[in-house]
Amino acid sequence: MTEPRYDVIAIGNAIVDVMSPASDELIEELQLNRGGMTLVDAERAKELYDAMGPAREISGGSAANTLAGLSALGAQCSFIGQVSDDQLGEVFAHDIRAVGIDFDTPVRAGDPSTARCLIFVTPDAQRTMNTFLGASQFLPAEALDEEAIGGAKVLYLEGYLWDPEEPRAAMRRAIETAREAGREVAFTLSEVFVIDRHGDDFRALIEDGMIDILFANHLELFALTGTDNIEDGIAAIKDKVPTLVVTRSADGAIATRNGERAEVAAEPIDRVVDTTGAGDLFAAGFLYGHVNGEPLETCLRRGAIAACEIISHYGARTETDLKALMAAKLG
Repeated sequence: MTEPRYDVIAIGNAIVDVMSPASDELIEELQLNRGGMTLVDAERAKELYDAMGPAREISGGSAANTLAGLSALGAQCSFIGQVSDDQLGEVFAHDIRAVGIDFDTPVRAGDPSTARCLIFVTPDAQRTMNTFLGASQFLPAEALDEEAIGGAKVLYLEGYLWDPEEPRAAMRRAIETAREAGREVAFTLSEVFVIDRHGDDFRALIEDGMIDILFANHLELFALTGTDNIEDGIAAIKDKVPTLVVTRSADGAIATRNGERAEVAAEPIDRVVDTTGAGDLFAAGFLYGHVNGEPLETCLRRGAIAACEIISHYGARTETDLKALMAAKLG
């Protein structure tokens, strides 16, 4: 096997996050799904954007957020995702390259426009996301850099992108490419509604041994396994994937790896400002430890530290020196 060029290569939605503080009254007035993620069309996206207060725009998307965290820790990363030939596409490309991530997917001409996620953050730090998937739904298999995929230690896939047909086919091809090259495949379930729609596909991938590292929060684990007990859910999956990572919000996280089990508490925090990206950054911390051969508990600690940092401020990009923070906490 050749020496890997990347630590992690990810495929995901190429989305620009548009984030704004919002009152509880505005959430109710706009009839939003408080605390959830709702897919919207172009017309609804414009309506919500017009209703927003002053906003920040930054490249986002679950897998891209994870890579940004990994890059901040010093990992070599590459991203595959579809943007359109428009202003938001330029914003996305600039932002992700600016944090040290390779991004070479060719842009797509014409409609639809680049995807955006309109995020309303209420005073209790809850984020209500409304996503127009736009061009990100049209990532073709031909856009894959198979040489790069085969040259990464881990291929990381975002469950959100499993919904549209074209990128789903691209991700299946990417899994084949990674496995042919003897690389690991990591998969994040993303959201309960994704499992409701594609759970049979995910369960088949797990049963067929296509997933090496599975990330889920406790609700996603319940949806995937049909249980309502975390231990039963873990028992149903742990022998089917080499590494299982289950996050439980304020209750910490549990991981199993080849028969070993570790558990950590959530990192203490004075005030939660915005939970956007918590799961994405947890995955970043965990994967950084994993690709560097660290003990399972250390991988979990890294995930918890990264998640704590991201919820201490607005947005899903770190605002402190994540590498220094972890060095101080881990010793």
